[in-house]
Amino acid sequence: MAKKQKSWREKLENPPKGLPKVVTGPKKWEKRFGGRKVLVPTPLLIDKLINKVPNGKLITITKIRERLARDFKADSTCPLTTGIFLRIAAEIAEEDKKEGKKKITPYWRVIRDDGSLNEKFPGGVKNQTRYLRKEGYVILAGKGKKAPKVKDFDKYFKKL
Repeated sequence: MAKKQKSWREKLENPPKGLPKVVTGPKKWEKRFGGRKVLVPTPLLIDKLINKVPNGKLITITKIRERLARDFKADSTCPLTTGIFLRIAAEIAEEDKKEGKKKITPYWRVIRDDGSLNEKFPGGVKNQTRYLRKEGYVILAGKGKKAPKVKDFDKYFKKL
């Protein structure tokens, strides 16, 4: 019998057992992660940080990872799990919106380090563009296969 897949909400509220945790990796992690102590966060930690980003401000995935690493006295935060958990927060926000909730996690305010948008968010860059334009940001079209970017994105960063 196949296991029932967890809902996005279950994934947020019931992370894998033992998380968050700081793991000590092999020596090769020093180059890759900037140290051997790496935080494996929870979806709820990511969600809470995103909710601290007000209208008119933006944050990058890297800044989220840096803040979490600092909070847990780690050298860095796992980029893979951070990306997965960011997606979980975004999916729940869209579910909440469909249910008529007014206050949802503003995941669209999370951009890449170069100001580009995230194609893995619900509705892709088209949806993120729509949300950001509604908040007054100018979105520059991507060139070739590159994703669109927020114009002058570095003027809008929220310090975490």
